[in-house]
Amino acid sequence: MLSDDQIGFFKTQGYLIIQGAMDPTRCARVRDLMWQALPPTADLRREDAATHIGPFTEADESTDSRHVRQGQRWLNRFLGVNPEVIDLIYSESICAMAQQLLGGTLRQAVSDGMPMGSYGPAWPGGPVDPALGNQGARGVYCTLPYGNVPRTPDQCHTDGHPFQLGVVGLIDDCPSEGGAFKVWPGSHRLLYPTFRLRYDQPRIPVYPHLPKLTGIVHSPAYLEALAQLDQESVPVECWGSAGDIVFWHHRLAHMAGHNYSADIRQAVLADFWTDALDELRARPVDVDMWQDWSPAVQRSDGSYPDALARHQRLP
Repeated sequence: MLSDDQIGFFKTQGYLIIQGAMDPTRCARVRDLMWQALPPTADLRREDAATHIGPFTEADESTDSRHVRQGQRWLNRFLGVNPEVIDLIYSESICAMAQQLLGGTLRQAVSDGMPMGSYGPAWPGGPVDPALGNQGARGVYCTLPYGNVPRTPDQCHTDGHPFQLGVVGLIDDCPSEGGAFKVWPGSHRLLYPTFRLRYDQPRIPVYPHLPKLTGIVHSPAYLEALAQLDQESVPVECWGSAGDIVFWHHRLAHMAGHNYSADIRQAVLADFWTDALDELRARPVDVDMWQDWSPAVQRSDGSYPDALARHQRLP
């Protein structure tokens, strides 16, 4: 269970790293499932590290939104509803910690249900909206090593679909600069008032005769704040060992880290929300951002000791 200090840190900084939260034996089984999902003729081979350097070969590429293999990204959303993955990331202990933060009744994942990316339009010529039709976790997301390429700057974003609490769990060891999830501490407080709605983001629908302006509508204040974060703030890299997780607030700026290591970054991603979300999602942002969260979060003054900040790698 989370301590008052951990809850205070999450409230102020918008993320919380928990070491050893997932069963390492289950992590190993999920890694096996990821490799088993590749076509038997794939150029990418588990036993040959030389084949792990991205990008994917043309023969190995897949544009199926439920199992994407493009560039350095390998996203298996089919596994998001696999019972092994659901038992791993929605374990009793992880759900208990999530409920400490959210309160209410948590939405329940469905084993062997519909995976993320099963249907829904996004933009002309693009993939389906991956947030629609999801009955489980987001899936197992991997980043291939970049190899010998010039380094590029970090660039943060926020997610467009309605949820309340995100979690990223490492299913294999991930070194620093190895593609781990990156977060911008405290950015949820900066960005929250720049949204028009508490959980949703307005979208311009796709009309074939009006193709130029589609997708999520961002306010000028949001775009300005995001640019400020990229230029002025230092992100925290959530590297670690198999079994480590990080909780993050739904309005926190983040990114999938660049993988400059020799190892594939392997992680399971999932969302938490309560059964009240459908009532809350269209409400405006001009009230306390924590009003929908647990009594423990609402009571917290957001304080935490310096030792916890160091443990959380706060700059």
